[in-house]
Amino acid sequence: MKKSVDFSGKPFHFIGIGGIGMSALAYVLQCRNLPVSGSDLRPNHITKRLESIGSRIFNRQEASNLQTFVSGTQPFGLLSQNELSALEREKLPQVIYSSAINTSNLEYQEALLLGCPIFHRSDILAALISEYHSIAVAGTHGKTTTSSMIGYMLLEAGLDPTIIVGGEVNAWSGNARIGSSQYLVAEADESDGSLVKHTPTVGIITNIELDHPDHYETLEEVVNIFQTFAQGCKTLIGSIDCATVRDRLQPGISYSLDNETNADYSVTNIDYHAHGTTAVVWERGKALGELKLRLLGKHNLSNALAAVAVGRLLGLEFDAIAQGLATFEGAKRRFELKGEVNGIKFIDDYAHHPSEISVTLAAARQQAKPGQRVVAIFQPHRYSRTLTFLAEFATSFTHADEVVLTDIYSAGEPNLGQISGEQLALEVAKHNQQVTYQPTLTQVCDYLQQTLRPGDLALFLGAGNLNQVIPEVITTLRQPATATT
Repeated sequence: MKKSVDFSGKPFHFIGIGGIGMSALAYVLQCRNLPVSGSDLRPNHITKRLESIGSRIFNRQEASNLQTFVSGTQPFGLLSQNELSALEREKLPQVIYSSAINTSNLEYQEALLLGCPIFHRSDILAALISEYHSIAVAGTHGKTTTSSMIGYMLLEAGLDPTIIVGGEVNAWSGNARIGSSQYLVAEADESDGSLVKHTPTVGIITNIELDHPDHYETLEEVVNIFQTFAQGCKTLIGSIDCATVRDRLQPGISYSLDNETNADYSVTNIDYHAHGTTAVVWERGKALGELKLRLLGKHNLSNALAAVAVGRLLGLEFDAIAQGLATFEGAKRRFELKGEVNGIKFIDDYAHHPSEISVTLAAARQQAKPGQRVVAIFQPHRYSRTLTFLAEFATSFTHADEVVLTDIYSAGEPNLGQISGEQLALEVAKHNQQVTYQPTLTQVCDYLQQTLRPGDLALFLGAGNLNQVIPEVITTLRQPATATT
């Protein structure tokens, strides 16, 4: 019989606590006054935030980390669970791991040896979702922005939600906040199939595509996961602009950017402009009013419609919904302005799938002034994704005036020699001749310092570590101006 997550006071220990999904859960549990510890090989601002509220952080992943939970000094690596007293076993933590943690990990192996209750990250999220009037946002693209929008809207409307998202938001200074109400807003991830564990009060599906070929072989496998998730939702909200959502899931509440689709929520009088988006929102044939967003692009208007549908389902007046969404600034790494120097704007975006790149560049083109270049700097993420979607990647940069490509960020995948960043550059060049291949981040940095022009919009795309070069490029470009003053 599978063990249940215990929120009554038994400690939690996270292997890889600094990850964006793991740290959000750890934060919520710590704010609920539950004992939280965790390990991570690379301390960062997220682990420091957890430390500041009482979590214990180990800057190594070793079997000895688990020694702190019971008395005695003998290394547990020499013991088995049968050699621990009943009292010592009670002190052992619930050990949490994510799909990024290999089962050969020393801490994971020690947890098995000691007989610790072991849970996947998704088990903790599922347990939290079942405790609240929960709103879980799923979909291939737009999960972080949509869940952040909904959380922010409820916060601004005074509903004080608990929020767990896959990105950092300035409004709550991180990727999670603890609220005092019955509402929980969470991002639900399909990448490893764990989406099926969640049974929220309200489920949202933004769209469905194949995005993780390391886990799924076909789109049909992805659809099956979403169908199981949909069956577990008391109410399902979905975008029928995605044919797969429309035809295979048939959501109970629908939304669409096309007013002719007869969706429950739709828009007219759409105006995409350099400073955001405006549109008139309709609810089942009745105009609710005008929605003004600071976010760019049709994908973000679609995300906002999902938030409107949730707000109305929860009984909010449209004015309260519109007021909240009007001041939402987005999550970090979602078209985030990182700085401006010599008239060059530096934008960081998490887009790493061809569809995401295409809509993000389209939004950048909307913001760009006449004659302003959009320079796309892209770091491919995972060999499996780059190989599977090679043809789609090749055509996703049409809105860019220049494309700079790096080598592939492996994300832990082995290089089987089937695909490289240079091969991708050759394919992109068939559709956009202004392409250059700079394999390393150092070469990218040097190239941009030499070629960026005043007025350029430099858009850094990818889910890897490409954005680490942005501060260096900004600093170097600023130096000549500083030297003359």
